[in-house]
Amino acid sequence: MRGRRNLIAGAMLSAVFVLAALVSFVWTPHDHTTMNIPAKLRLPDSAHWLGTDHFGRDLFSMIMVGARTSIAVALVAVGIGMGLGVPLGLAAAARKGRWIDEFIMRGNDLIFAFPSLVIAILITAVFGAGAVNAIIAIGIFNIPVFARITRGAALSLWERDFILAARVAGKSAARISVEHILPNVGNLLIVQGTIQFSLGILAEAGLSYVGLGAQPPTPSWGRMLADAQTLVSIAPHLALVPGMAIITTVLGLNLLGDGLRDWLDPRLRVART
Repeated sequence: MRGRRNLIAGAMLSAVFVLAALVSFVWTPHDHTTMNIPAKLRLPDSAHWLGTDHFGRDLFSMIMVGARTSIAVALVAVGIGMGLGVPLGLAAAARKGRWIDEFIMRGNDLIFAFPSLVIAILITAVFGAGAVNAIIAIGIFNIPVFARITRGAALSLWERDFILAARVAGKSAARISVEHILPNVGNLLIVQGTIQFSLGILAEAGLSYVGLGAQPPTPSWGRMLADAQTLVSIAPHLALVPGMAIITTVLGLNLLGDGLRDWLDPRLRVART
């Protein structure tokens, strides 16, 4: 139990927001799109558990729906990065030193030269702002992350005896990558996926903050922060509520990733025993 405190704490914090996102599909305390001007900037009370914003909308309902938006954007973006980056990393490791390895890695360097925000601005300039374009921008930035991690882990495995035995048995490089390399780097990819998921939530909030993420009337934690910045002096809860949601969710996912690393890495398990 002592070695799994981070895992348990991270899982509990992450589960709270995942549950809130799922429940928001069927129930919220109030309609998150309904404006009630006479009730604007209300402090938390029995009717509005986290207060209301400058349009009188219920903050608790907006946080629940905003969790759905953040999780959906980050999850799909990580799926894109993993779905494309892992095969590229495996291919680069299988052809180390050849043209395909150089092509993939130099392409990764090119993407790394442009932060996700810059990529989002470029995509938005062509296709317009929206959650879909935010997903594409974050997903593109995740591709080289998973490609580099997969390649680095796979390169050490290609020198192992069981891989040599598979090559002697006549298996192709592609088959070895799928049957032997991928299962042995799966734990690392799961942990990195959790970390990238938390970074995806931060990226989505940042893009929404500058107006490049989800567009109204869809709630977003980042845009809630942007709307609150001119009202902090008279209604600080407008910034505190989405800010704490972002902090707690990212903290939970980071603890979850750290706990999964300790749990899945056999070397750490041996060290603890």
